[in-house]
Amino acid sequence: MKALRKFLDKKKPLFQKGGKFAKLQSSFEAFETFLYVPNITSHSGTHIKDAIDLKRTMSVVVLALIPALLFGIYNTGYQHFLSLGQTAEFMDICIYGLIEILPIIVVSYVVGLGIEFAFAQMRGHQVNEGFLVSGMLIPLIMPVGAPLWMVAVSTAFAVVIGKEVFGGTGMNIWNPALVARAFFFFAYPSKMSGDIVWIADKADSFSGATPLAHAASLADFEGGSGAATSIIEQHLSNSWDMFVGLIPGSIGETSTIAILIGAVILIASGIGSWKIMASVFVGGYTMGAIFNLVGANAYMELIPAWQHLIMGGFAFGAVFMATDPVSAAQTARGKIIYGFLIGFLAVLIRVMNAGFPEAMMLAILLMNTFAPLIDHYVIQGNVKRRLKRVKVNA
Repeated sequence: MKALRKFLDKKKPLFQKGGKFAKLQSSFEAFETFLYVPNITSHSGTHIKDAIDLKRTMSVVVLALIPALLFGIYNTGYQHFLSLGQTAEFMDICIYGLIEILPIIVVSYVVGLGIEFAFAQMRGHQVNEGFLVSGMLIPLIMPVGAPLWMVAVSTAFAVVIGKEVFGGTGMNIWNPALVARAFFFFAYPSKMSGDIVWIADKADSFSGATPLAHAASLADFEGGSGAATSIIEQHLSNSWDMFVGLIPGSIGETSTIAILIGAVILIASGIGSWKIMASVFVGGYTMGAIFNLVGANAYMELIPAWQHLIMGGFAFGAVFMATDPVSAAQTARGKIIYGFLIGFLAVLIRVMNAGFPEAMMLAILLMNTFAPLIDHYVIQGNVKRRLKRVKVNA
């Protein structure tokens, strides 16, 4: 490591003002600060020294995503061989899954970071670190059958329109990864829905439908009908598989266990907001319980409230998407309101509109939009309460 440090120190003048490659200063600093803590100190004002910076924060989030990624690799291979009716060794399953998923990750990072570096060079700014996380989130919320060029276009749209036009990292209104998924969903709907896209090279005779797709079909049945009961018993009775993640779905969203491991890492490190995570689950359960009481159709009646929390991308959205520190609410009470409404709306949309069974994306993007408004009213409420206390004490 000392040799690398000496090498960087030797080349650094070439990238500084007046150097041969001065125009690439932002790119050089991005690589240097990724490897080492910046050796820049302030010359005036208060000096603050902390062991963690934005790059280290992003690195912890990526670390928290690793369990979901590893399980996604395994599940991709498992679903493939299961659809073919073949038994495969553990390593064969993992290798197949890695071959399918690795290109999606590479495309996401190459396109996203390429655009980030280009914007930094044009503006003469430092390279933003936010895409370290977005570059991993985007592949994990994509179906394994997503064509690489579509992933590239969606990633480019998310970085340019969802982030850079607002000023870059820290200025975006919406979660960039969800912007990529939303663009993919609306621009190429046939590649984000149906039974084919969730399993790589599946057999034609194998269903490949996700639990959410099966659940959405229940909306066509009146409560208590025999046909609906048969569907629920056949496709949705094995809640353990849904909790573990051995089901078709987006690459990193199927395993609730792996996602909860990531949640523990985020909460223990103080990076993820437990208030948002908990309130999302409470909101989702509340809406599910209300539907159970109403029971207007088989979907409302036969899907228990708790099962909504392990279906689709609900858990993944609650842990990794809703907690985005830029696009989420910032006040303590605002985080609880923000998270509760995300969970509440996600279940509401998925049950009431079968066209959007994976409603977590829409719920989070909607609440991203209203997060500043929630914080505004929370702050104004605090101000009014303090003014009342002042008047009483006077």
